[in-house]
Amino acid sequence: MFLSVFDLFKIGIGPSSSHTMGPMTAASRFLEEILSGDWPRPAGAKVDRIAVSLHGSLAYTGVGHGTDRAVILGLTGETPQTVDPDKSGAFVERISLSRRVSPPGHPAYRFDPATDLVLDRKTPLTGHANGMAFSAYDADDRLLLKRIYYSIGGGFVVSEEELQRLKSKGADKPAVPVPYPFKNAVEMLAMAGRSGLSIAEMKRVNEEIHMPREKLDEGLDAIWAAMLGCIERGLSQDGIMPGGLKVRRRARALHDKLNEEWRTNRPNPLLANDWLSIYAMAVNEENAAGGRVVTAPTNGAAGTLPAVLRYWLHFHPEADQPSIRDFLLTAAAIGGIIKTNASISGAEVGCQGEVGSASAMAAAGLCAVMGGTPEQVENAAEIALEHHLGMTCDPVGGLVQVPCIERNALGAVKAVTAASLAIKGDGSHFVPLDAAIETMRQTGLDMNEKYKETSLGGLAVNVVEC
Repeated sequence: MFLSVFDLFKIGIGPSSSHTMGPMTAASRFLEEILSGDWPRPAGAKVDRIAVSLHGSLAYTGVGHGTDRAVILGLTGETPQTVDPDKSGAFVERISLSRRVSPPGHPAYRFDPATDLVLDRKTPLTGHANGMAFSAYDADDRLLLKRIYYSIGGGFVVSEEELQRLKSKGADKPAVPVPYPFKNAVEMLAMAGRSGLSIAEMKRVNEEIHMPREKLDEGLDAIWAAMLGCIERGLSQDGIMPGGLKVRRRARALHDKLNEEWRTNRPNPLLANDWLSIYAMAVNEENAAGGRVVTAPTNGAAGTLPAVLRYWLHFHPEADQPSIRDFLLTAAAIGGIIKTNASISGAEVGCQGEVGSASAMAAAGLCAVMGGTPEQVENAAEIALEHHLGMTCDPVGGLVQVPCIERNALGAVKAVTAASLAIKGDGSHFVPLDAAIETMRQTGLDMNEKYKETSLGGLAVNVVEC
């Protein structure tokens, strides 16, 4: 199994990797399909109008997660990596008024968001909870092309055919073989034992099959720079977050108070937890506001891992740039195992798949850079994931704000606790990581749909909106 570190850590925009970044990417893919796809083209027929329908979780929480805006931006040729969050609002308004999109390399297409973008809550698509259908029509409104895409978490988008291949037995065979193709934790530990390499070293060797070391390190450094930039922006902003819940940003005020306390030199046994929480909240407040974030492994869970990595740099004098890279490589190895054997999508398995996965990845990364053995690293990931099992995804108002922002903070605290517990042991433990991952998968299958990013249950219906 090979899933690149750059597949799991993608630089994009908030508020959701599956509901914002994924649909924007799907729109770009559909535009490419119109131009160069292998589909029957009637003689003389030209695409004149585009229509999109959102299904499942995308329909229920699409407006709160910015899915409608993401589709509009995607149909103009924008991508999550290149779109300017500060200009996107004006761009969407312009499209709504003109009722046309003009992506680069294409003619102008009719597209009226008021009628051509439908949130279909009655017709679920069978492949995944995050389904969307894109259709292209000629000037006489005859259907020329229709494609269905699924946003499967973390910004990953697949067509119906690709989804079926992922579910087939040969889905995890890499196109280019890698030296350490572990697809679960048992294989990972066995390969580490035989090779004498750490998890980060094995992951690095696999990555370097696809790119030179210099490019890999540059990419890892860019990921951390984007994460750190997001923390710093979050700590500098205040005010009310968009969406209508009137939730106020808190990270900046809490950061100022913590800095004042830091200068007094008074003992504070909760100091590390306070810093962890503020770092995580800063990221997720930026995400909720539609800012630039890094999927880790999703946008909804984007604050947990950067907070733990920032904690490492803050409280551990031995922290350096190589250790940051090892942290990210180790975390990506664990995230790849979770994604391959279960899910990182809140719409598929609840928040145990988002913040739970992020906490496990962060715990593994921290344990590794603290000197943990592969067995201790696997133990740290298991502890963190085990204690998120059953966590629902129930965003109030369909927004990635309550309880998502604080949930990332607690995920970071659990990650540090898990790493600390694991590194004080010898790596042996009762519940294997693979068992925790399988339990998460089974729990997600059994979980009622109203608790899986639909805002139809949990806090979403029991909190009175003011």
